[in-house]
Amino acid sequence: MPMTAAEEFGNNQDGTLNQDYCVYCFKDGNFTKQMTMDEMITHCAEYSDSLKDENENSISKKEYIASMKAYFPTLKRWKQQ
Repeated sequence: MPMTAAEEFGNNQDGTLNQDYCVYCFKDGNFTKQMTMDEMITHCAEYSDSLKDENENSISKKEYIASMKAYFPTLKRWKQQ
């Protein structure tokens, strides 16, 4: 999720903004949902009814899932050490 406004960022246990995670994923220093990467992709795909790519073209749920499977492993939470 692109985060530009303070209210879009999650927060740490001490109440400070967390620059790595959004408000939907991270609250009070913890992840809001304990999920595997595949479970998170399935969860996010539930909201794919009106998705658009960076050029404002509509994309299908299948394309959205494929893009998440490519992108999520690069995110801090899912990155392989």
